[in-house]
Amino acid sequence: MPNRIDAKFADLKAKGRKALITYIVSGDGGYDLTEQAVLEMEQNGVDIVEIGVPFSDPIAEGEVIQEASLRSLRDNHTTLEGTFALVERLRKKTDMPLLLMLYANTIFRSGTDKFFAKCKEVGVDGVIVPDLPFEEHDEFDGAAHANGIYNISLVTPASHGRIAKIASKAEGFLYCVSSTGVTGMRDQFDTKFDAFFDEIKASATVPYCVGFGIRDGEMAKKMASYCDGAIVGSAIVNQVAAPGKDAVPFIAEKVKELRSGLDS
Repeated sequence: MPNRIDAKFADLKAKGRKALITYIVSGDGGYDLTEQAVLEMEQNGVDIVEIGVPFSDPIAEGEVIQEASLRSLRDNHTTLEGTFALVERLRKKTDMPLLLMLYANTIFRSGTDKFFAKCKEVGVDGVIVPDLPFEEHDEFDGAAHANGIYNISLVTPASHGRIAKIASKAEGFLYCVSSTGVTGMRDQFDTKFDAFFDEIKASATVPYCVGFGIRDGEMAKKMASYCDGAIVGSAIVNQVAAPGKDAVPFIAEKVKELRSGLDS
């Protein structure tokens, strides 16, 4: 069976559409809220969802996602096992590509072979490990590939001299980080995107999408003009903070705005 990520991007290309990829923290507001939110996001135009496994020291995350991770761990005692169970339930209701975004230590503690076998069992399509340097991908690639799981690579504006190597060997899609620093909504970017994406385009063999900092539909459209889609995290997670268990309608409205921007 081909990876769902490949099938999704092939479908989007055939339709001439940009990918909308969103991120949500597992268990923030409870597993039921996360499940409902993922399904609602799909209904409103999201193509791929990254489910974040909360971590006590999320070094790539800004304040919004840090706080969501803390809420998830403190209030709902979210675990990797609980997140796998969440994905298993979702897989009975959707065929949309689902990714786990998590830190390397979580995989090591679980046991690499066991972790990726479980990913296959429950229906995870890929993982994003932001603290795993590309040169150390072989720590996970063997077990991931044995189970049909993509290990998504990231490049940043600071990856000069390495972008060609990373882009040429990426699988599923290439995660293009918009700017140096942590996640979080931004008003503006300092990155010279033409030069950044010219370098990526010259070497990429898979679709490439941009994330970190996208806050609304207008920004999503502008950023996705350089690539194959937009990745939105904090702007989605921020919808959970205030309304809590009533957050799903707020998430749906944010997704509608983002999708409308991408499609305009």
